[in-house]
Parts: sequence; structure tokens; C-alpha cells
Amino acid sequence: MIENLKKLIKLISLFIISLSLSFSLSKAEVYKEIIVEGNERLSVETVIMFSGLNLSDDLTINDLNSSIKKLYKTNYFKDIKITPKNNILKIIIIENPIIQSIKISGIKNKNTLSKLEVLTKKSEKYPFLKNKILNQNNLLLNIVRGTGYYFAELDTKVIDNQNNSVDIVYNFNLGERAIIKKINFQGKKVFSDSKLRNIIRSEEGRFWKFITSNKYLDELKIKQDEKRLKQYYQRKGYYNVNIKSSYAKNINNKFFELNFNIDSGEKFFFNDLSIEINDNYNKENFVEINNYIKKLKGKKYSSKEVNKILDEIDQILLLREFLFLNTKYDLSVVDSNKINLKFKFEDLEKFYVEQINIFGNFITEEKVIRNSLIVDEGDAFNEVLLDKSINSIKSRAIFRKVESKIKNSKTDNQKKVIDILVEEMPTGEVYAGAGTGTSGATITAGIQEKNYLGKGIKLGTNILMSEDEIKGKFSVTNPNFKNTDRSFQTTLESTSSDFLSTGGFKTTRTGFSLGTGFEQYSDLYVNLDISAYYEKLETASTASAHKKKQEGDYLENLLRYNVTMNKLDQNYQPTQGYMVSFDQELPIYSDDLSVGNTLNLSKYHSVSDNLILSGKLFLKSVNSIDDEVRVSRRIYIPSKKLRGFEPGKIGPKDGVEYVGGNFGSAINLNSTIPNVINGFENIDLNLFFDAATLREVDYDSSLESDKIRSATGISVNWFTVIGPLSFSYAIPLSKETTDQTESFRFRIGTSF
Repeated sequence: MIENLKKLIKLISLFIISLSLSFSLSKAEVYKEIIVEGNERLSVETVIMFSGLNLSDDLTINDLNSSIKKLYKTNYFKDIKITPKNNILKIIIIENPIIQSIKISGIKNKNTLSKLEVLTKKSEKYPFLKNKILNQNNLLLNIVRGTGYYFAELDTKVIDNQNNSVDIVYNFNLGERAIIKKINFQGKKVFSDSKLRNIIRSEEGRFWKFITSNKYLDELKIKQDEKRLKQYYQRKGYYNVNIKSSYAKNINNKFFELNFNIDSGEKFFFNDLSIEINDNYNKENFVEINNYIKKLKGKKYSSKEVNKILDEIDQILLLREFLFLNTKYDLSVVDSNKINLKFKFEDLEKFYVEQINIFGNFITEEKVIRNSLIVDEGDAFNEVLLDKSINSIKSRAIFRKVESKIKNSKTDNQKKVIDILVEEMPTGEVYAGAGTGTSGATITAGIQEKNYLGKGIKLGTNILMSEDEIKGKFSVTNPNFKNTDRSFQTTLESTSSDFLSTGGFKTTRTGFSLGTGFEQYSDLYVNLDISAYYEKLETASTASAHKKKQEGDYLENLLRYNVTMNKLDQNYQPTQGYMVSFDQELPIYSDDLSVGNTLNLSKYHSVSDNLILSGKLFLKSVNSIDDEVRVSRRIYIPSKKLRGFEPGKIGPKDGVEYVGGNFGSAINLNSTIPNVINGFENIDLNLFFDAATLREVDYDSSLESDKIRSATGISVNWFTVIGPLSFSYAIPLSKETTDQTESFRFRIGTSF
């Protein structure tokens, strides 16, 4: 009995204490004055403003605790105390030192130094925090190592000044640049070395490669290359692929041999795929996607197909405002290489996004990152949308790393806080290349910037020089114009073309265009632009009377639109799917009222990993509304669409000049050949059949010819030590007597 009485007394005491404590926390006081002590640089008014305290409010203990948190959040203070006494609030602070200056030593390259200083300048005149300096230290070191100084070391010194400020010195010891001497692909790799080289970014260093940074060893880049290889194999059906290791062997402390050990495993195929739909959902909404997944049975497994199904299901759910559902799938392997997938819906606890914080963007403006977000503050929290947002940020290719962290709100149990951490990286690139072959020599060079002034704007400058043409181009692209998903592009260009020897004319064309582009529907892209160009057309003394009549100056304003449906499995070296594109040019105000139409169709089919069949169709027309088509706008069959014939030397001929036509068409059939030459992993073989026709001459119908030109042959793509070499041997099957044939064609090029 006595023991029970003691327990009761303890419970009552605890209740009284907690009640009094709660009362004291919620009890409001009115203060007459706020006194600030310890401030050296910050004014009293600034400290009070940071605290959020207001004498006109009734303040509780909770309010005072909240103000301490607000003050700490500014990073200006090392220690904070708030003491109430006699209706006076005293804020006692110790300020953090201010970073007076940041100096960088040991970097001689002005471009690299400039990139580092852009980061460090943003920290000057701000509070000194050890963890932030440590993060900046790692960021600077990663940037320098990314330029090839793999062994670089960084010594950071913090110098205390007398006025509660510090100077920071970053002293780099670069060492030698680590150059990749050779790249090897080993193990059960299935695909040829030449194909795998085109997937990774790292490349072998050569003495003439004095511009590219991909020749330097970069640990992060190697990790990205591993990821690219794994994604490629999984898209091709190799579900259990394992990139066992990628390592660099030091050769004389300078050159590296980079090895990718690959175990592709067995190829997997889709078996039974289904969507688990309960009575809460209308099954009619899933009829189309159900029919689609049934067709996948027996086809090779592809991670891209799985992601496509997930995207389609998520889109259906979001359109019906099922915001608190997540789509997952159970994967099981049967019969050793068949995959069953069951997609199902998972009910999510109802949370909302309270706040999205972005960290690490020392260069990039915050709005650039937020423009990539699908989820926003105040929205229902959905992990699917968050993952898509993170992938959208990554796809900009302006950050070395993008990570997210989800935290519970401190003020509301039904809300989440999302922290997004990005790591900046160099986004500029200088490139140059050269090539030569039977069709002549070319030189190209340019500068690209993907994140101009941290605004996410892309800049591009390019110059191309060949034996017949010099072309310069400058473009500015904003991928999120006015915070939308539409891009806006401005282009300035000038082209000088000299066809006096083959066509009897030369032109100089200069102008600009303004355009926009967007994805109208899934995989359906639309581009619109308006352009204004000035062209000067000159003719040779031996030119035909018709061409001499067209000599002069021309002004043209054009409206151009392009619609593209892209169902390819990948844009570079596709193996499955199709793409169709239609392009039309319409004159708005022009001295030559010509209308141009172009249709391109490509279809690919994979018989096996190394046997790819493809077919391409090219149709183009140009017709003038009021007069004859200007000679510089007439159609010539592109050389890559008709092998076996000299470029520009087929079709209608007026005297000694090839004059092109009003209608052009071409068809290309191609088949890769599995590697039949043991030990030559860098060689790809192809069989091809090309056919084309060039028809109608609007100023003289007697010149017209509807003869089909065709050729068949074999082509070889060989990755040599000096660059990719491509050559073909073609046998013309049908031609006109005026056509100039070319059985052998080669081209070799390299980048610097």
C-alpha cells in the first residue's frame, strides 16, 4: 500500500513539474529594450534584424530559442546567448571571423586559375567556417585533378589577422599530368573495342592531342565510364553485366594504361510482364500500356524498356491525380535467362514538400537548377517526381555530381524538406579536328560553353574549312526560356562556298536566325525559327547563260519548322527503332520565293549483338512560287547517301556544269558484318546498297533525267592510332553516261 502511494506521489510530482515547465515556455513577456553585446562588424540593428525579434510582440521562451537558431543560421556567429532580465533582452554574441581574401598559388594555367578564382571570390567577405572551407578545398582539388593532374596535392593555410578576419591561401603542388597511354577492354565483352570506345569519354593520349582533356586520367570520369558501359550492356539485354574493375597501371609515374574488365554474362529476355491493378483504379486507363507490355514477351531484356513502362504508368497515375502512389516492380529470373516483371502500386504516406534547399552551386544560379525540378515547394511529395527531377538536373551535364537528401520537417509532421547537393565542374570546351580523304581536306575548330555565367545558357562557336567552303557559326541557346521547357536559340553565321570548278558559281551567305524548340509529346519534337540572310552570288565567265542571269545580291526572310519523331534506342550508333523527320522552309519576304521540303526516315533492326540491319530514306524538293529556283538552293545528293559516285557530279548537266535538280531522293540499305578478323577488335565491317535520283530542272526540261543511280559495296571503319579511318569500295550498278564514278573512297580524321 505504501509503495503504491509513493508511486502515485511521484507521478503527481512529474505532472506538476511538466505542467509548470510548459507554462513557463508558453508564458509571454513584454520587453522594453534589446541590448546587443560583442558585435564588432555588424551593427546592432543588423543583429536584431537577423534575430527576428520585435519589441512590439509578446515574446515567449520558444520565441527566444527560435531567434537563436535564426542567428546561427546566418553563419556570422560563433556563439550566441540571449538573457532576459528586468524587461530587457540582452543578446551576447561572438562573431565568426570574416574571410578577408583568398589566394591561389601553384597554378600557372590562366584558364584553370580563372575557374578556381570564380569559386573562391564568392567566399570572400563572408564568415569563415571550417567545414565550408574543407568542402571548397575538395572542390578545387577535384577541378585541378580533372585537368589531368591526378597526383595534385593541396595545402590550405588559414592566416589569422588582428581584426577578427582571416586570409586563406590555397597552395597547389601539381606534380606531373597523368596521361592515358592505352585503353583496353578485357573479358567476355561481346561487343567490339571500337564500339565500346565510342561509349566512354576517356580516350588515349597522342602527341597531337593538345586540346582535349579526355586524355588525362580522371577518377570520377572513369567511374562515369563504368556507368555508361553498364547502362549500354543492360540496354542490350545483359541484365547481369558486371564491370568488374577499371584500374590504371602507372607507367613511369606519368603514363597510364586504363583497363576495363567486363563480364557481360548471358543475354536475358522478357518473359511474363503484368500490371497488378485493384478495384480502386479504372482498368481502362491501362489498356494501352497492357497491350504494349504483352508484345515484349520473348524480346531481349532492356533496362530502357523497363524505365519506359514505369514512366508510362507514372504518367497515367499523375494525370488521374494519384499523387500518393509509387510504382514498383518485382523482378524474378526463370529458366536461367528469362525475366518476369510484375508492376504494382504502393500507397505512400501523405506528405507535402515544405522546402527545397540547394547547396554547392557556387557558379550556377539557383533558378537554373529549379527550372529542372518537376516537384516544387507546396506540392505533394512523390519520390518518382523527385527522381525525375534529379535526373533532369544531371542531364544538363553541368555538374560533376548531383545528390538529394530527404528530411522530416521540424515544424510539421506531414511535410518533408529536400536538400539537393550539386558539385560544380568546368563546363567549357575547346575542340579542333582535321581530316583528309578522296573528297578533300577539312579543318574544324570551336569553343563550347554549357553554363555561361552560371545561367545555364549554352554558347557555341564553330568554324569549318574545306576545299570548297568556309563556314563560321556562333549560337546562344537558353534551354529554359522564360522558365519554361522551351528552348530559345539565336544563331549568327556566314558561309563562303566556291563551286566555280564544278558548278560555275560561288556564293557568300551571311545572316541570323531566332528559333525555339520543345517536346510536344513523348518522343515528338518541334522546332521553329525565323531567319534573315543576305547572299551574294557570283558566276564564272564560262557559266551558262541561265546562271549568269541569276548573278547578283539576294535578301531572304524564311520561316522554317521541323517535326521529328524519335523512337531510336539511342541517338549515337542506334541498333533498334526508327526516326522520321520533316522539315519545311517557307519564304516570308524574299527575292527568291522558293519553298523547300525535306523528309528523312531511318529504321534499325538488331538481328544479333553484332548484326544490325538499317534502312534510310531521303526525299527533298525545292520549287519557286514565282520564278526559277536560285542555283545555290538547288538540290544535290549528299555524298554520304550515294557512294560509288563523285560528290556533286551526278544528275542534270548543262554544258560542263552539274546544275542539280528540283527533286532529289536516296535510299540506303546497310548491314553490319560480325567481326570475322580475329585480333582486330578496332575494325567494323559493313555491306551497303545505295540508290539515288536527281530530277527536274525548272528552267530547261530537256536537261532532266529520271535515271536511278545505284551502287553496292563494302565499307570499313577502323580505329587507328592517329584517328578513325573509314573507307569504302563501291561497284556502280546503274548510272548515266555523264555521271562521274568513284569506286574507292576514304577518309581519316582526328581530334586535338
